[in-house]
Amino acid sequence: MLATLRRQPLLAIGLALVVGQVGLAVFAPIAATHDPLAQSILVRYQSPGAEHWLGTDKFGRDNFSRIVYGYRASLAIAAAAVTIALTLGGTLGIVAAYYRGWTERIIMRCMDILFAFPIMLLAIGVIAVLGPQAWTTAVAIGVVYTPIFARLLRGPTLVIAESEYVLGAKAVGAGDRRIILRHILPNLTSVILVQASLSLSTAILVEASLSFLGIGTQPPTPSLGLMLADGREYVFLSPWTSIYAGFAILLMSFGFNLLGDALRDTLDPRLRGAS
Repeated sequence: MLATLRRQPLLAIGLALVVGQVGLAVFAPIAATHDPLAQSILVRYQSPGAEHWLGTDKFGRDNFSRIVYGYRASLAIAAAAVTIALTLGGTLGIVAAYYRGWTERIIMRCMDILFAFPIMLLAIGVIAVLGPQAWTTAVAIGVVYTPIFARLLRGPTLVIAESEYVLGAKAVGAGDRRIILRHILPNLTSVILVQASLSLSTAILVEASLSFLGIGTQPPTPSLGLMLADGREYVFLSPWTSIYAGFAILLMSFGFNLLGDALRDTLDPRLRGAS
Protein backbone atom coordinates (compact mmCIF):
# COMPACT_ATOMS: atom_id res chain seq x y z
CA MET A 1 0.00 0.00 0.00
CA LEU A 2 2.75 2.45 0.95
CA ALA A 3 4.67 1.54 -2.19
CA THR A 4 1.58 2.26 -4.30
CA LEU A 5 1.11 5.64 -2.63
CA ARG A 6 4.75 6.54 -3.28
CA ARG A 7 4.38 5.62 -6.95
CA GLN A 8 1.06 7.48 -7.23
CA PRO A 9 1.39 10.89 -5.52
CA LEU A 10 -2.04 11.98 -6.80
CA LEU A 11 -3.58 8.95 -5.11
CA ALA A 12 -1.86 9.88 -1.86
CA ILE A 13 -3.04 13.51 -2.07
CA GLY A 14 -6.60 12.52 -2.94
CA LEU A 15 -6.73 9.92 -0.19
CA ALA A 16 -5.35 12.40 2.35
CA LEU A 17 -7.94 15.02 1.40
CA VAL A 18 -10.81 12.53 1.58
CA VAL A 19 -9.69 10.94 4.84
CA GLY A 20 -9.11 14.34 6.45
CA GLN A 21 -12.53 15.70 5.51
CA VAL A 22 -14.36 12.48 6.32
CA GLY A 23 -12.55 12.49 9.68
CA LEU A 24 -13.79 16.03 10.37
CA ALA A 25 -17.36 14.95 9.51
CA VAL A 26 -17.26 11.81 11.65
CA PHE A 27 -15.68 13.56 14.64
CA ALA A 28 -17.58 16.84 14.20
CA PRO A 29 -18.62 17.06 17.90
CA ILE A 30 -14.95 16.91 18.86
CA ALA A 31 -13.52 19.01 16.02
CA ALA A 32 -16.07 21.84 16.30
CA THR A 33 -15.01 24.69 18.56
CA HIS A 34 -18.55 26.02 19.15
CA ASP A 35 -22.15 24.90 18.96
CA PRO A 36 -23.00 25.28 15.24
CA LEU A 37 -26.53 26.45 16.10
CA ALA A 38 -25.61 28.88 18.91
CA GLN A 39 -26.41 32.50 18.02
CA SER A 40 -24.97 35.68 19.47
CA ILE A 41 -25.86 39.14 18.21
CA LEU A 42 -22.73 40.56 19.87
CA VAL A 43 -20.32 38.70 17.57
CA ARG A 44 -22.07 39.02 14.21
CA TYR A 45 -19.98 39.46 11.06
CA GLN A 46 -16.69 38.92 12.87
CA SER A 47 -13.50 38.40 10.87
CA PRO A 48 -11.35 35.29 11.46
CA GLY A 49 -9.60 35.43 14.80
CA ALA A 50 -8.47 33.47 17.82
CA GLU A 51 -12.00 32.94 19.16
CA HIS A 52 -13.70 32.26 15.81
CA TRP A 53 -11.12 30.78 13.43
CA LEU A 54 -13.14 31.41 10.26
CA GLY A 55 -15.27 34.31 11.50
CA THR A 56 -19.01 34.39 12.17
CA ASP A 57 -22.17 34.78 10.10
CA LYS A 58 -25.13 37.19 10.34
CA PHE A 59 -26.46 35.42 13.44
CA GLY A 60 -23.09 35.27 15.19
CA ARG A 61 -22.71 31.52 14.55
CA ASP A 62 -19.20 30.14 14.26
CA ASN A 63 -18.31 29.48 10.61
CA PHE A 64 -15.72 26.78 11.33
CA SER A 65 -18.11 24.72 13.44
CA ARG A 66 -20.87 25.06 10.85
CA ILE A 67 -18.53 23.99 8.06
CA VAL A 68 -17.45 20.92 10.05
CA TYR A 69 -21.07 19.92 10.59
CA GLY A 70 -21.81 20.89 6.98
CA TYR A 71 -19.23 18.30 5.91
CA ARG A 72 -21.22 15.70 7.84
CA ALA A 73 -24.51 16.63 6.16
CA SER A 74 -23.06 16.83 2.64
CA LEU A 75 -21.10 13.58 2.92
CA ALA A 76 -24.03 11.69 4.44
CA ILE A 77 -26.41 12.79 1.68
CA ALA A 78 -23.86 12.19 -1.10
CA ALA A 79 -22.92 8.74 0.26
CA ALA A 80 -26.58 7.74 0.61
CA ALA A 81 -27.32 8.97 -2.91
CA VAL A 82 -24.42 7.08 -4.48
CA THR A 83 -25.37 3.94 -2.53
CA ILE A 84 -28.94 4.17 -3.88
CA ALA A 85 -27.72 4.76 -7.42
CA LEU A 86 -25.14 1.97 -7.24
CA THR A 87 -27.59 -0.55 -5.80
CA LEU A 88 -30.45 0.24 -8.15
CA GLY A 89 -28.54 1.21 -11.29
CA GLY A 90 -25.85 -1.43 -10.88
CA THR A 91 -28.43 -4.18 -10.40
CA LEU A 92 -30.40 -3.07 -13.46
CA GLY A 93 -27.26 -2.81 -15.60
CA ILE A 94 -25.99 -6.26 -14.62
CA VAL A 95 -29.42 -7.89 -15.09
CA ALA A 96 -29.85 -6.22 -18.48
CA ALA A 97 -26.44 -7.41 -19.70
CA TYR A 98 -26.80 -10.93 -18.28
CA TYR A 99 -30.30 -11.78 -19.57
CA ARG A 100 -30.16 -9.71 -22.77
CA GLY A 101 -33.17 -9.76 -25.11
CA TRP A 102 -36.32 -7.90 -24.10
CA THR A 103 -35.10 -7.56 -20.54
CA GLU A 104 -32.16 -5.49 -21.74
CA ARG A 105 -34.25 -3.44 -24.15
CA ILE A 106 -36.86 -2.48 -21.56
CA ILE A 107 -34.33 -1.65 -18.81
CA MET A 108 -32.01 0.38 -20.99
CA ARG A 109 -34.84 2.32 -22.67
CA CYS A 110 -36.05 3.30 -19.19
CA MET A 111 -32.52 4.46 -18.39
CA ASP A 112 -32.46 6.46 -21.63
CA ILE A 113 -35.65 8.23 -20.53
CA LEU A 114 -33.98 9.25 -17.26
CA PHE A 115 -30.89 10.36 -19.18
CA ALA A 116 -33.04 12.67 -21.30
CA PHE A 117 -33.70 14.95 -18.31
CA PRO A 118 -31.06 17.47 -17.16
CA ILE A 119 -29.58 16.44 -13.80
CA MET A 120 -30.75 19.45 -11.81
CA LEU A 121 -34.20 19.51 -13.41
CA LEU A 122 -34.80 15.83 -12.62
CA ALA A 123 -33.54 16.25 -9.04
CA ILE A 124 -35.77 19.29 -8.50
CA GLY A 125 -38.73 17.34 -9.89
CA VAL A 126 -38.18 14.45 -7.48
CA ILE A 127 -37.83 16.81 -4.51
CA ALA A 128 -40.97 18.67 -5.60
CA VAL A 129 -42.89 15.40 -5.34
CA LEU A 130 -41.33 14.15 -2.08
CA GLY A 131 -40.77 17.48 -0.33
CA PRO A 132 -37.54 19.34 0.58
CA GLN A 133 -35.71 17.31 3.24
CA ALA A 134 -32.27 15.76 3.64
CA TRP A 135 -33.43 12.22 2.85
CA THR A 136 -35.43 13.31 -0.20
CA THR A 137 -32.33 15.09 -1.48
CA ALA A 138 -30.42 11.80 -1.24
CA VAL A 139 -33.22 9.96 -3.06
CA ALA A 140 -33.38 12.63 -5.77
CA ILE A 141 -29.64 12.51 -6.43
CA GLY A 142 -29.74 8.69 -6.32
CA VAL A 143 -32.44 8.62 -9.00
CA VAL A 144 -30.44 11.03 -11.15
CA TYR A 145 -27.31 8.85 -10.94
CA THR A 146 -29.07 5.50 -11.43
CA PRO A 147 -28.79 5.44 -15.25
CA ILE A 148 -25.09 6.33 -15.03
CA PHE A 149 -24.30 3.21 -13.00
CA ALA A 150 -26.65 1.09 -15.14
CA ARG A 151 -24.86 2.03 -18.35
CA LEU A 152 -21.42 1.83 -16.80
CA LEU A 153 -21.82 -1.71 -15.41
CA ARG A 154 -23.74 -3.04 -18.40
CA GLY A 155 -20.72 -2.74 -20.72
CA PRO A 156 -18.17 -4.85 -18.81
CA THR A 157 -20.89 -7.30 -17.75
CA LEU A 158 -21.59 -8.04 -21.42
CA VAL A 159 -17.95 -9.06 -21.84
CA ILE A 160 -17.71 -11.02 -18.58
CA ALA A 161 -20.98 -12.89 -19.27
CA GLU A 162 -19.41 -14.35 -22.42
CA SER A 163 -16.12 -15.33 -20.76
CA GLU A 164 -15.06 -18.96 -20.50
CA TYR A 165 -15.35 -19.27 -16.73
CA VAL A 166 -18.93 -17.96 -16.77
CA LEU A 167 -19.87 -20.29 -19.60
CA GLY A 168 -18.17 -23.11 -17.69
CA ALA A 169 -20.17 -22.28 -14.56
CA LYS A 170 -23.38 -22.42 -16.59
CA ALA A 171 -22.31 -25.78 -18.06
CA VAL A 172 -21.92 -27.37 -14.63
CA GLY A 173 -25.36 -26.14 -13.57
CA ALA A 174 -24.58 -23.06 -11.50
CA GLY A 175 -27.61 -20.81 -10.97
CA ASP A 176 -27.90 -17.28 -12.31
CA ARG A 177 -27.70 -15.74 -8.84
CA ARG A 178 -24.54 -17.63 -7.98
CA ILE A 179 -22.91 -16.72 -11.29
CA ILE A 180 -23.72 -13.02 -10.87
CA LEU A 181 -22.59 -12.83 -7.24
CA ARG A 182 -19.54 -15.13 -7.43
CA HIS A 183 -18.19 -14.60 -10.94
CA ILE A 184 -19.46 -11.33 -12.42
CA LEU A 185 -19.75 -8.88 -9.50
CA PRO A 186 -16.19 -9.40 -8.12
CA ASN A 187 -14.78 -8.53 -11.55
CA LEU A 188 -16.62 -5.22 -11.51
CA THR A 189 -15.08 -4.05 -8.23
CA SER A 190 -12.51 -1.71 -9.78
CA VAL A 191 -15.10 -0.10 -12.05
CA ILE A 192 -17.47 0.39 -9.12
CA LEU A 193 -14.78 1.93 -6.89
CA VAL A 194 -13.70 4.44 -9.52
CA GLN A 195 -17.22 5.47 -10.51
CA ALA A 196 -18.37 5.68 -6.89
CA SER A 197 -15.51 8.08 -6.07
CA LEU A 198 -16.22 10.26 -9.10
CA SER A 199 -19.96 10.19 -8.42
CA LEU A 200 -19.41 11.27 -4.82
CA SER A 201 -17.54 14.30 -6.15
CA THR A 202 -20.40 15.43 -8.38
CA ALA A 203 -23.10 14.38 -5.87
CA ILE A 204 -21.56 16.77 -3.35
CA LEU A 205 -21.85 19.60 -5.89
CA VAL A 206 -25.47 18.69 -6.70
CA GLU A 207 -26.37 18.56 -3.00
CA ALA A 208 -24.74 21.95 -2.43
CA SER A 209 -26.60 23.38 -5.43
CA LEU A 210 -29.96 22.08 -4.21
CA SER A 211 -29.31 23.44 -0.70
CA PHE A 212 -28.23 26.76 -2.22
CA LEU A 213 -31.61 26.93 -4.00
CA GLY A 214 -33.36 26.20 -0.70
CA ILE A 215 -34.76 22.78 -1.63
CA GLY A 216 -32.05 20.57 -0.16
CA THR A 217 -30.97 20.46 3.47
CA GLN A 218 -33.29 22.71 5.48
CA PRO A 219 -32.40 25.15 8.29
CA PRO A 220 -31.29 25.08 11.02
CA THR A 221 -29.22 22.02 9.98
CA PRO A 222 -25.76 23.28 8.93
CA SER A 223 -25.16 22.86 5.22
CA LEU A 224 -22.39 24.18 3.00
CA GLY A 225 -24.87 25.11 0.26
CA LEU A 226 -27.07 26.96 2.76
CA MET A 227 -24.04 28.81 4.15
CA LEU A 228 -23.11 29.88 0.63
CA ALA A 229 -26.66 31.11 -0.01
CA ASP A 230 -26.85 32.99 3.29
CA GLY A 231 -23.42 34.52 2.86
CA ARG A 232 -24.23 36.14 -0.47
CA GLU A 233 -26.67 38.49 1.28
CA TYR A 234 -23.84 40.28 3.07
CA VAL A 235 -20.85 39.34 0.95
CA PHE A 236 -19.57 42.95 0.79
CA LEU A 237 -19.96 43.44 4.54
CA SER A 238 -18.42 40.15 5.66
CA PRO A 239 -17.40 37.76 2.86
CA TRP A 240 -15.92 35.08 5.15
CA THR A 241 -18.98 32.82 5.26
CA SER A 242 -19.27 32.63 1.47
CA ILE A 243 -15.53 32.30 0.90
CA TYR A 244 -14.93 29.50 3.38
CA ALA A 245 -18.15 27.60 2.57
CA GLY A 246 -17.35 27.75 -1.15
CA PHE A 247 -13.78 26.64 -0.53
CA ALA A 248 -15.01 23.72 1.62
CA ILE A 249 -17.31 22.56 -1.21
CA LEU A 250 -14.46 22.89 -3.70
CA LEU A 251 -11.99 21.02 -1.50
CA MET A 252 -14.39 18.16 -0.78
CA SER A 253 -15.38 17.71 -4.42
CA PHE A 254 -11.77 18.03 -5.56
CA GLY A 255 -10.62 15.39 -3.09
CA PHE A 256 -13.07 12.74 -4.31
CA ASN A 257 -12.47 13.68 -7.94
CA LEU A 258 -8.71 13.38 -7.52
CA LEU A 259 -9.12 10.06 -5.69
CA GLY A 260 -11.36 8.70 -8.44
CA ASP A 261 -8.93 9.68 -11.20
CA ALA A 262 -5.99 8.20 -9.29
CA LEU A 263 -7.88 4.96 -8.63
CA ARG A 264 -8.73 4.68 -12.31
CA ASP A 265 -5.07 5.13 -13.27
CA THR A 266 -4.01 2.58 -10.65
CA LEU A 267 -6.63 -0.10 -11.22
CA ASP A 268 -6.92 0.05 -15.02
CA PRO A 269 -4.24 -2.27 -16.45
CA ARG A 270 -4.13 -0.42 -19.75
CA LEU A 271 -3.48 2.96 -18.10
CA ARG A 272 -1.02 1.39 -15.66
CA GLY A 273 0.93 -0.10 -18.53
CA ALA A 274 0.91 3.17 -20.42
CA SER A 275 2.43 5.01 -17.47
